[in-house]
Amino acid sequence: MAKIGIVSPMSEHNETQAKAGAKAGAIIVPVTLFEQNCTIIWDEPSKKAVVIDPGGDVPKILDAIKQTGVTMEKIWLTHGHIDHVGGAAELRDALKVPIEGPHAADKFLLDNVVESGARFGMTGVRNFEPDRWLDEGDSVAIGDLRFDIYHCPGHSPGSVVFFNKELRFAHVGDVLFAGSVGRTDLPGGSHATLIDSIKTKLLPLGDDVGFICGHGAGSSIGQERMTNPFITGEM
Repeated sequence: MAKIGIVSPMSEHNETQAKAGAKAGAIIVPVTLFEQNCTIIWDEPSKKAVVIDPGGDVPKILDAIKQTGVTMEKIWLTHGHIDHVGGAAELRDALKVPIEGPHAADKFLLDNVVESGARFGMTGVRNFEPDRWLDEGDSVAIGDLRFDIYHCPGHSPGSVVFFNKELRFAHVGDVLFAGSVGRTDLPGGSHATLIDSIKTKLLPLGDDVGFICGHGAGSSIGQERMTNPFITGEM
């Protein structure tokens, strides 16, 4: 069983960000055979929390919620792939909270969760529809934490990114990784569209923005601009 890791997206070298970090907490719960980063983020003063991308292993997610002592209020989805949404319907039933996201362009994926799960031997998953679709320019909130929504298609047509301007922090799903970008060989994927989303939506957020992604270690926009072979040199 993979460990639950404490995440600190803010740079330790930035005093402003370090102070802002006291306003939020986060843990990553790796789930499913894909080791997907199911993320729990909470508003520190109120302990109100959200689960981002509950891909599966719902009992493990519920145990992590219990360990943190937070009050779960929402489920957010970055996109519709099975490793990110496989446990969403079950978790919604268990927590009695609404699901927000992804963009409606991923409806075809949420309509076929059962079929997608069967290809990977994932049982107990269900097709579902979120309580709210998200689009470019929308915002979502948990406690006093507000996240702006950026529609970033390419990995999937309905991928969205959650960005908190005050914390200089984003959750980017499978759009961008440390040293790589999301795969684009799945239905609805487009490499050119994905790179355009990264160049026009993510890079302008600023080099100081740290992010959690859907798999593997997090990074920062600046680090990826300098070292990521898919986007190095892009301004």
